[in-house]
Amino acid sequence: MRRIYDSLERIRMNKHTQLRKLGLFDARVPRYTSYPTAPHFGNTTSAEDVGSWMGSLTPAQPISLYVHVPFCRRLCWFCACRTQGTTTASPVAAYVETLKAELALIKARMPEGIKIGHLHWGGGTPTLLDAQMIANLSGSIRDLADFAPDYEFSVEVDPNEIDDSRLDALAEAGMNRASIGVQDFDPQIQETIGRIQSYETTKAAVDGLRARGIRSLNADILYGLPGQTQEKISESVQKLLSLSPDRVALFGYAHVPWMARRQNMIPTDELPTPEERLDLFNIARDLFVWDDYAEIGIDHFAKKGDGLEVALRTGKLRRNFQGYTDDKCPTMVGVGASSIAKYPQGYAQNQPATSKYQSEVRAGHLPIAKGHVFTEEDHLRGRIIEALMCDFRVEAAELAQRFDLTAQAFDEFATSVQAAFPEMLDISPERIVIREEARPLTRMIARHFDAYDMTQAQHSSAV
Repeated sequence: MRRIYDSLERIRMNKHTQLRKLGLFDARVPRYTSYPTAPHFGNTTSAEDVGSWMGSLTPAQPISLYVHVPFCRRLCWFCACRTQGTTTASPVAAYVETLKAELALIKARMPEGIKIGHLHWGGGTPTLLDAQMIANLSGSIRDLADFAPDYEFSVEVDPNEIDDSRLDALAEAGMNRASIGVQDFDPQIQETIGRIQSYETTKAAVDGLRARGIRSLNADILYGLPGQTQEKISESVQKLLSLSPDRVALFGYAHVPWMARRQNMIPTDELPTPEERLDLFNIARDLFVWDDYAEIGIDHFAKKGDGLEVALRTGKLRRNFQGYTDDKCPTMVGVGASSIAKYPQGYAQNQPATSKYQSEVRAGHLPIAKGHVFTEEDHLRGRIIEALMCDFRVEAAELAQRFDLTAQAFDEFATSVQAAFPEMLDISPERIVIREEARPLTRMIARHFDAYDMTQAQHSSAV
């Protein structure tokens, strides 16, 4: 047995050495939930542009709608999302009224007959809304557009911030998928990251959701947290598996205190090394795979038959600001402070500061702060990056059909990336494929096709 363990350890160290030579453990790269990434948005997109984009939508194609609620009862120290704390309901109630006003502005600009294919409430803590606020907001959304027949309505649910009345209101509003943040079940780690959430509290939320017929459950869990060991992450993953989530996102904790000052509360000397982070990921990954979850891209897992697994199997997996998705809608409309929309013409981001966002909406203006108008090269490179992130492969035939890319141009792409990552790719005139052992490098390989200046922003660790 000892010889087997030593042999496995040598294999692990050899793989670490090979990945270190390629710069994996030192690299900071985008997560590529968009292309170009948000740091490259500028002032090229105006409210007038976005109003015109809304007007050009066709009722034949359902839209996605993202609603951002930035408020939290408490601010978790690990979180880098754009959020703000509140101890009273009045700021939340006022914000909901502003969301309703923004929805009215959007309705005035969109053609009649638009349907909602995907609706997501994110945050922050959307379940900070009380039952009446939930009913009011969902009513305004349905006034904007009806649901498509096969719609999906998901909400980020904080198990510490949910009760029967809010669960009933969400179910009545049509929610059919819930997303729960777990992070880690270890009490010491929870205390260190400022997020106390027991297994019992989480299970009670899950039971409440399923009792109301919510058909699908997502869960997020983090690796790379301070004080996290292989034993601790194994225990947390097994507890999560006992709740039988349909989808799991296994995210690496992104320590970016220059973006989120609250992360200065995290003791950096307790953070795992990059090599240890990779080992933590692999431990969790193995547990999900052993429990018969399908691997989805670089950090998601799904039960067989779940929409993500079907999308992967049928070549329809996509990536957006929520991560991997089976959302087929070509347009995502963003509502709320800091939310980002994607139209066929480009990206548009709302004012990030809640006060500025509210003042713009109350003045009758679409609250656009910045954005990006797509070029043909953006579309091409964005699709290459998305294909690598989703399928670990790029097909020359698809690029030729969609973008009229010549065989010579594809060969130039392939030759360039192969030189940067020798022995990590299988290259042919037909396709570029990331080998299985090189999948930890996927974000770095995707970055090779990014034409924008990487020095303009500080990104999270590649592993």
